[in-house]
This record gives sequence, C-alpha cells and structure tokens, in this order.
Amino acid sequence: MRALWAELPAEDILYVADSANCPYGPRSRVEIQRLSLAIADFLVRRGAKAIVVACNTASAAALEQLRAAFPATPIVGMVPAVKPAAAWTRTGIVGVLATPMTFDGALYHDVVRDYAEGVQVQSVVCPGLVELVEGGQADSEATQALLAQCLAPLLARNADALVLGCTHYPFLQNAIASLAGDRLRVFEPSDAVARQTRRVLERADLLAQPGRDGTTMLFSTRSASELHSVAQRLLGLSFVAHDACWHEGMLLTTATGTAAESRL
Repeated sequence: MRALWAELPAEDILYVADSANCPYGPRSRVEIQRLSLAIADFLVRRGAKAIVVACNTASAAALEQLRAAFPATPIVGMVPAVKPAAAWTRTGIVGVLATPMTFDGALYHDVVRDYAEGVQVQSVVCPGLVELVEGGQADSEATQALLAQCLAPLLARNADALVLGCTHYPFLQNAIASLAGDRLRVFEPSDAVARQTRRVLERADLLAQPGRDGTTMLFSTRSASELHSVAQRLLGLSFVAHDACWHEGMLLTTATGTAAESRL
C-alpha cells in the first residue's frame, strides 16, 4: 500500500485484511484459492478496476484461478524478489524468508530457475512471524529470538542477501538489522509491484486523472477497530475502517457508511 501511494497518488484504494483467516501460510491450496476468489469478488463488486494480490502465499496458490475467474480485471501478483537479490549477491548465497505455500508455488520456482542460475538460494520457513507482526510485536524480544533462530543458518553459510517473501516481513527490517548488521542486504518487491501496477493500468487505459488525491478505505474480516489501530501503528496514518464478515463463502460488508478518508 505504501509503495502504491508513492507510485499512484491519484488512485483510490480498497484494502481487505482477511485477519479472521490469517495467516494463510499453513492453509491448504484449495482453501487459499477459495478465500482469494471471494475477496476478489468483494473488491470487484465495489468497483475495483484492478487487483493487487498483496500476499505471496495467495499469489502462489491462486493467481491463475483469479485471472481465469476475472478476465476483465487486471490482476497483479507478488513474487519474492529473488531476481535483484541474485544479481546483487557477492557471496553467491541468497536467503529467502517465506511460507511453505510460497516455496511450493510455480511462481517461486520459475523466478529461481530464470534469474538465479549459479546462485545458491536457501529457503527458510519461520512460523510465527506473521502473528508477531499482526500483534504489534515486530521489535519485541520474542520476535528477535525467533528471527535469530531463522537467520542463524543463513549467516553461518555466509549469505549476504535476504529476500522477504511475505508482505508482513518488511516491518521486521529493524529487527533483522539489529541481528545481522550489514551482513545481510534486504530485498522486498513492493516498489516493483507498484511499478507493475502502473504499467498494467496504463496498458488498459485505467489510470486515474492526475491532480486528485486518492482515498483509502480499509475492510477487516476480524475487527475494523483493530485494523485501524494496526494501520496507525505500522503506517503512522489514520483511515476509515469497516467490518466485513464471511457468510456462506461470500465476503460481505457490515458497514453502514461509504465515506472514505483521504490519506493526505
């Protein structure tokens, strides 16, 4: 979201946090596909002209199904930033921190095959990090301890690049720096995804007219007030947030108003 604001300040954003089902990492492929399709339907019904799947796990599991189900809607997915990390590494060893589903997906294997020839790419799963970030504990002692355990094998092998393959993990960059110092350079794809979103909108002639201030509306499947607090804590900004609920496989809003608060 932060990268999209910087790249596309005139665009309105509808943001769905499926916190009721978070984290997606341990869930089955079929379940992630079902949830992703329902969320996309929710967004399209509210006028979304394009969708950014801001989750590596959902992209790995459901991107193909989303594009088939919504052929008229441009859909941008996430893939771990292995390409720039592999091009930069000096030791030839790159670590990737992501979920099992991300590692099992064709997107990940394709990017490693195409862009990491001659580079050792080490996959690391670190269960519990997403929950710690969601709980506002990105810089806590518990997070430091868990990260230290996950990063130790990479540092022991002299990895010098770390790819953050989950959209929660950029909030851990301070904790990573405190553990690894300048031994690990961190790579994450949000800026590249924002640039790709611009290209997709331009090709479809869907860019908003410049000179306006885009708005942002948040929806949470667990607690709008909690999401509002998380957004304030992680982003330093305040937004209108609404509750949404799952009902018979569909995502429905329980909000009575439609006002959206400008992010500027």
